[in-house]
Amino acid sequence: MIVTGIDPGLARLGYGVIRVDRGSTVPVCYGCIETPAGTRPAERLLAIYTGLQSLFDRYPPDALAMEKLFFSRNITSAMGVSEVRGIVLLAAEQRQIPVTEYTPNQIKQAITGSGRADKAQVQQMITRLLHLDEVPQPDDAADGLSIALCHIHVMR
Repeated sequence: MIVTGIDPGLARLGYGVIRVDRGSTVPVCYGCIETPAGTRPAERLLAIYTGLQSLFDRYPPDALAMEKLFFSRNITSAMGVSEVRGIVLLAAEQRQIPVTEYTPNQIKQAITGSGRADKAQVQQMITRLLHLDEVPQPDDAADGLSIALCHIHVMR
């Protein structure tokens, strides 16, 4: 089974792809789909959509997990993230990939055992649990992996 985790963002969408094989979790790939500032919003959304299609073509997921949008003080930023979430949901629905959403606290709880863990604690646990040599960079890619791993833990 392949699970893709998505940390939605307009400037940088983080993703992590994990394969579950006979009970073991194996990181397949992680990274970001980035869009340059100053680009028209519709152009940025198209770039994200195209990047997701390419990712799904290369590693067809059986499930997709995404971080839920939480209240943001910056309304403009929250609206952009909402639009990206719509693109992710559309791309997944077109391929009939089931989507599950998790709050940041649910992700932290599943990875570290504490919903109050900080970003560094989550990243260290991801590194250990997935037997990586170093903390995944950038942070958005590490978040994508943590979201995918959260889904795997919840489904067990």
